[in-house]
Amino acid sequence: MKLAVSVYLTLCFASSIIMVMATIQRARFLLGTDDYYVRVINGFTDNSSVPLVIWCSSEEIDLGGRALQEHDDFSWVMRPSFWSSNRMKCTMKWDTTRKSFEAFKASRDTERCGIHRMCSWMVTQDGFYFSNDEVNWRKDFLW
Repeated sequence: MKLAVSVYLTLCFASSIIMVMATIQRARFLLGTDDYYVRVINGFTDNSSVPLVIWCSSEEIDLGGRALQEHDDFSWVMRPSFWSSNRMKCTMKWDTTRKSFEAFKASRDTERCGIHRMCSWMVTQDGFYFSNDEVNWRKDFLW
């Protein structure tokens, strides 16, 4: 009898572990575990005297700020997970103009960033452009 109870408890424990592992794998599959490459490019044509300032942060991490001269960029890797907010918000400042935007939002960008998982932004005088190949740019919004 003791052997049967011992075997039963062992099987219950093992099946619980398997169920937890399957749940974690399912969450990873749904949210994706691959890296997403996010890049913000200063696309201004003449801002040599006034840099484009960018500051990016999420609930989990603060990437800090940078002053981007013409054609400079700021890039990082996003790794969506079940446990994080899966978004990165950036504030841009050029001269006296400010604009905040979500540079990465998993629910929006997992499909939009394409098979190469490239999420690129080009900030210009007339707005913010998005591309997943850095060849074809689409205007997303204005300053």
